[in-house]
Amino acid sequence: MNSKILVIEDDAAINDLLCMNLEVAGYEVQAFFHGGEASRELALNHAYDLALVDIMLPGRDGFALLPELTHYGIPVIFLTAKGDLPSKVKGLRDGAEDYIVKPFEMLELLVRVEKVLARHRTAPEVIRILDVEIFPEQRLVKKSGDELSLTPMEYDCLMMFVRHKNKALTREQLLAALWGIEFEGETRTVDAHVGRIRKKLGFQDVIRTIPRIGYRLEVDK
Repeated sequence: MNSKILVIEDDAAINDLLCMNLEVAGYEVQAFFHGGEASRELALNHAYDLALVDIMLPGRDGFALLPELTHYGIPVIFLTAKGDLPSKVKGLRDGAEDYIVKPFEMLELLVRVEKVLARHRTAPEVIRILDVEIFPEQRLVKKSGDELSLTPMEYDCLMMFVRHKNKALTREQLLAALWGIEFEGETRTVDAHVGRIRKKLGFQDVIRTIPRIGYRLEVDK
């Protein structure tokens, strides 16, 4: 089951960017733009694995929301323009897992999200596809019990397919998610990585080529 992340950010552009990148990374996302609305949502539904929270929010600021979130066992990463030391110390002392000052790099944020989720996971996650086992917390892949050597980018590419199993992913989506920028005319970069993943994992018939689109990881639901 995909992790559910709560995004509480009043800047519409930043909120949309966060949600888009988190969804591409395979997370379920619920967005709010107002602290008061988020607070009311928590009283009704607090089945979230992580919250990304701005501090300067209308209605109810991030510092006020923090005890509500931690009460329900939801870890918090603050994303804020308040970069002064007293605010950082207050946020971390009051129970936030991390404190990231805007502007931030999206790839760095996704790594921090993964780390916080891993710390709060009750049991190690193991993903099994045929004779392949994937251990996300250790970034480890085994085939028939033997550890495989994947480059960091090959592993991240594999996880993109796993998080979006049975869905077609375009080469452009993979480039944007994994490299963070558009590589015009460089879709062969994706093809090369997919080719190596297929060979190492024996996934020639598992990662299917979708003509003129991209690729799809086909597994039983």
